[in-house]
Amino acid sequence: MSAPAEQATPVTVLGAGSWGTALAIQFARSGRATRLWGRDRGQLLAMGQSRRNERYLSGGEFPRSLVIEPDLPAALAGARDVLVVVPSHAFRAVLGEIAPFLVPDMRLAWATKGLELETGQLPHQIAREVLGSQRAVAVLSGPTFAREVGAGLPTAMTIASPDAAFATALALDLSSANFRAYTSTDITGVEIGGAVKNVLAVGAGLSDGLGFGANTRVALITRGLAEMMRLGVALGAQRETFMGLAGLGDLVLTCTDDQSRNRRFGLLLAAGATPERALAEIGQVVEGYTAAKAVRTVAARSGMNTPSTSSLRSQVRGTALVEWRARLRLG
Repeated sequence: MSAPAEQATPVTVLGAGSWGTALAIQFARSGRATRLWGRDRGQLLAMGQSRRNERYLSGGEFPRSLVIEPDLPAALAGARDVLVVVPSHAFRAVLGEIAPFLVPDMRLAWATKGLELETGQLPHQIAREVLGSQRAVAVLSGPTFAREVGAGLPTAMTIASPDAAFATALALDLSSANFRAYTSTDITGVEIGGAVKNVLAVGAGLSDGLGFGANTRVALITRGLAEMMRLGVALGAQRETFMGLAGLGDLVLTCTDDQSRNRRFGLLLAAGATPERALAEIGQVVEGYTAAKAVRTVAARSGMNTPSTSSLRSQVRGTALVEWRARLRLG
């Protein structure tokens, strides 16, 4: 358990969507003083009154130690740890926005999953560019649905950081009777797993929506894991990372359960929806939609062959289903 002094030092969660709210609830539930900030001031005021996030996580009641703070400088003031939980396309902008308020000993973590579309960079590479290389950083990832974490159902995830002490401290702060956080030093591997699995989950939804059956779904998951592993190793990750929670675990979860936005997106495409209509129906960010292009770009730059993600990108962009069927290879 964390020392009482550290428990009294607030952790600030930036991003009041479903996942940011769930993680803020878990920090507070585990005894850490927690602040939650988001861009929608009206939504935050409503959350402060109802003590729940009715829009994105209606089933998660806020512990008493969770404070809703609509003012960004106030949310960051005095915090030791800052957790950014925003979509990958907003990650760089948020880091730039908070940079003036980060004092040297503040530690930064994120639960953002994805690659930056324009550059193909992973979140830790973006953080290094924006904030320098001296700050302690970490990523939180793994097989987790916000609704289940908010409800207090048993959950396990991975926290990866080059700073093992920071990863351990965050894991202790998050862990409770029903929540276990494991640690890793392979931040690249954990981030690659979180990005690529979203693309493959879109593929699993497409496959099931087209009626290809369980055999095809499992083949896609298995060969997709092989692609994820090859790409990760080429980028400097450890192969064994992909056999853990942030690799295989997260991949299976998002490919097989309809709580996954990415899987539902694929199901809607298979039913004939345009990407725009599918996104509107889901109503939240679908990381696999943009990650398909970014993963393909990074793979090509690394000399990797990723047939599953490459063929999926064609379908996401509106290529006829018959062409997607013909191009999908499981090698």
